Amino acid sequence: MSQLFSPLTLRGLTLRNRIAMSPMCMYSAAQDGQATDWHLAHYLARAVGRTGLLITEATAVEARGRISQADLGLWHDEQVGPLARIVRLVQAEGAAIAVQLAHAGRKAWSPDKGRGPQAAVAPSSLPFDDGWPLPVELSPGQIDAVVAAWGAAAQRAEAAGFDAIEIHAAHGYLNHQFLSPLSNTRTDEYGGPLENRMRFLLRVTDTVRQAWPQEKPLLVRVSATDWVENGVTPDDTVVVARELKARGVDLVDCSAGGSVPSAPVTPGPGYQVPFAEKVRREAGIATGAVGLISEPELAEAILHNGRADLVLLGRELLRHPYWPLDAARVLGDEIDWPRQYRRARQA
Repeated sequence: MSQLFSPLTLRGLTLRNRIAMSPMCMYSAAQDGQATDWHLAHYLARAVGRTGLLITEATAVEARGRISQADLGLWHDEQVGPLARIVRLVQAEGAAIAVQLAHAGRKAWSPDKGRGPQAAVAPSSLPFDDGWPLPVELSPGQIDAVVAAWGAAAQRAEAAGFDAIEIHAAHGYLNHQFLSPLSNTRTDEYGGPLENRMRFLLRVTDTVRQAWPQEKPLLVRVSATDWVENGVTPDDTVVVARELKARGVDLVDCSAGGSVPSAPVTPGPGYQVPFAEKVRREAGIATGAVGLISEPELAEAILHNGRADLVLLGRELLRHPYWPLDAARVLGDEIDWPRQYRRARQA
C-alpha cells in the first residue's frame, strides 16, 4: 500500500488515509453564522469521495472575528445543531472532520476592507492595508475575554461531535497577528521578542486543549513565513512548534503568508512543503504539507520521503471531490469505494 493510503493515528483518532481537505471559506453561512445545506453538500461530497480528514472553513469564536458576514461561527449554542448534522453524516461515510476555530482580528470583514457591523480588533492599532480602518488595540483584559471565547467554542465543537480541532494561527489572522512583528508592535508581555509574541497563541492553545477531550487531537495551522523581511521566519516557526508540542498539539499544518497584502513569492506545486519538512525534522512533531498539491505522485513522494505526515488539498478538491478514488487507482491501491458508486469502479 502507498503511504498516501496508509492510516494515520493522532491520539485516539485514526484517519483512513493521509489526505485532508484544507479549510476554505464558502461564504455561504446564514446571517447568524449557522451552517446551511450548502455546507452539508460540500463536506459530504468529499467524505463520499474518500478524503480522510475534512477541516471546516474558518469558524469564528466571536461574531466580530469573522472574515466575512457569511462565515461559520461557534460563538453561540444555536450554531451547534446545524454543524452536528454535518458531522454525523461525514462520519457515517468513514471520514473524520475537524473544525478550524478562528478569529480574523484586523482582517475581519475582508470583503469590505475591515468595515463591518463591529469594529475589528488586533494586537496593535495598525491597518492591514491602505484603505482599511485602524483596528482597536486589545487591552490585557480584552485579550483574556478573547482567549476565553476560544475555550467556549471548543466546548461547542465537542457538543457538535467533531473529531478534532484546528486552531487557525496563519494567513494574517489574529493569532498570526500576535506572532508577526509586522502586525504586533506592543511593548507589554504580548509584544517584542518571540517569547512574548507567541504568548497569545500559547494561551489560546492551553485554553482549547483544556476544554477539548484528551483523547481527541489538536492541530494548529501556521504561516511558517511572512515571505518578507522582518516578518515571521521558518526558524521562528520551529520554536513556536516546539512550544505547541509541549502543550499537547498533535500536528502543525504548515502554510505561509497573509500578514501583508502581497509578497514576493511565485507559487508552484508543493512550494510550501519545505516548511512542513523543516518543522517535522527540527521540532519533532507531525506536520501537514499544503500548497498546490494536485498530483497523486507528488502527494505520495512527500509522505514517502518523510517530508510530512499528512497532505492537504484545497482547490484540487474543489475541482475534483472524488480525487482520492482516482489517486488510489494511479498509485495501484485497492480502497473501499462507496457502495452506491461501485458500478463505476472499473473505468
